[in-house]
Formats: sequence, C-alpha cells, structure tokens
Amino acid sequence: MDLVFCGTPEFAVPTLKKLVVGGHKVRLVVTQPDRPSGRGQELAAPPVKRLAQSLGLPVVQPDKIKNNQEFHAQLEALKPEAIIVVGYGRIIPKWMIDLPRRGNINLHGSLLPKYRGAAPIQWAIARGETVTGITTMRIDEGLDTGDILLQREMAIDPEDTAVTLAPRLAEIGSDLMLETLHGLKAGTIQPRKQDHTQATLAPILEKDEGRIDFNREAPEILNRLRGFQPWPGAFTNFRAKNLTLHRARLAAYGMGPLVPGEMKAAGEDLFLGCGEGTALQVIELQPEGKRRMSARDFIHGYQPRARERLGNR
Repeated sequence: MDLVFCGTPEFAVPTLKKLVVGGHKVRLVVTQPDRPSGRGQELAAPPVKRLAQSLGLPVVQPDKIKNNQEFHAQLEALKPEAIIVVGYGRIIPKWMIDLPRRGNINLHGSLLPKYRGAAPIQWAIARGETVTGITTMRIDEGLDTGDILLQREMAIDPEDTAVTLAPRLAEIGSDLMLETLHGLKAGTIQPRKQDHTQATLAPILEKDEGRIDFNREAPEILNRLRGFQPWPGAFTNFRAKNLTLHRARLAAYGMGPLVPGEMKAAGEDLFLGCGEGTALQVIELQPEGKRRMSARDFIHGYQPRARERLGNR
C-alpha cells in the first residue's frame, strides 16, 4: 500500500521498519518536532525521525496539524491508501481521519476497550494486570474508541516494568500491523465495535503519580513502582530530601507489623511498612543527589533510626 506513517517514540520504530521491509511504500513520515534533551538540553530528534532518515524516507515535523493548511495539502497530494498512527502524540483531526480510503490505522498498547489513553502499558502494570496485549484499530473522533481490527494477547511477567514490557509489545505490534494491512487488502478482516461498557482509562502520567502513598498495600505500591518506569518513577521523602525507589519486592518477614512508611533495617535487608500490615523489601534506591545504591549500602551509609518513617515532607 501507499502509506503515510505518523509516530514519534521508540515504541513506533519496529512498525515503521516492518512496513518498509514488508514492501509497503511509506511516502511520508510525520513525527513531532525535535525537543531539548539531556543535561545540556540540546535538541534531539525523536526515534522515528532517526530511523526514517536512515531509511531515506521523507520526514515532516509539524508543530500543529489540526488547522495546518500546508500539511493538509501535502497529505492530500500524496493520496495515501491508509495512514498508520503509532504513538504519534497528537489528536488526529477529522480531515485527516477522512482522507485515506482505508482510514487511519492505529496500533494501541492494550487490549481495547481496556486502557484507552496515553499510557496504557504503564497503567496496566500499575493496576496489577497479568495479561495485556496490542490492538490495531480504525481511528475515529473519540479517545481510542474506533473499531477493532486485530488483537494479540501477551502475559505480563511478575518482574516486568513498563521499560521491559513496551519493547515486546512493540515487536508483536509491528507484525500485527502487517497482518492487519494484508487482511484489509484481502477483505478478510471484519472490524468490530468496542464494548464501551468495558472501557477503562489510562490517562497521561503526571509527576505526582510517582509519589508513594504508604497507606496503600504493598502489592499496589510495587505495581505502581513497576508501571511508572522510567517516569515518574516511585519517590518519597527521607530526612527532608527526595528518595527514589528503583527496585523492591513483597516482603515475607516475621518481625511484626510496621506502620505505613516505617523503615526497619534487619542486617543488610531494608523493609518498609505499607498499608494493612503489608511491607516491601527494598532492593535498590537512590537518595537525592546520590547514585543508585543497594539496600545494604543505604543502611551502612545512612543508618536508619528505629521507627524512622518515610514520606514526611
């Protein structure tokens, strides 16, 4: 097919690559503008742009698309058979939805209608799901409400974080997109409506989602820690400074209950009290302005006091 591809992050890279290798004509790649990045805040190209340039594909980076007449005319002139959208990061306007005869085909990182929104992978882990998946769908004017084309399930491993799960979903998603386009061309796919009564939301993450509420039970805190990687992470306050938890596990210990936020060092192990008498065992953490360190190094360096608590600002 003659296609236009809209995508920005690393999650979209496998699909663009598979489309080109699979023989489709990607006439144009649309991605977000370069953004400041790193300590020096130098402009950095998004992953999709870097791949497109390495493949010799034309790239445009419009700042806005809804009322962009130049961009509108450019797409109309290309007459794409379909527009492929993977993590582009912009709401697709109606004129763009209506432009190609096979529609705008989106690759979404959940089993729709569950986890509609900007952060489906993160919220699926944060809410304790053990199975997720990938969906191809036709974009309409709603928030991930369009007709489902194909879906594939994938297990969420107990040790998975958003960082480890996203690349696996992106890979199976790239194959699913090829299968979807083949099925559309062959007429073998029957789009199906979503059951809107089963919808759940995965809103864009805010910084404060990463602040640990030790009144939550330990499994919920651990799931949020895993899901909110690499940002906003899982953080709290320790001795009036920020403290980030990077890795933890559910604690199985017999030392009696800890109140929420209470630290207890037992030899070289560090435990944190959570809601309903549950606890976490810390594996790796990072005090503000310091390197990441093991619980052992933290205990030796900071010597937590008896009944000292985290979370006090």
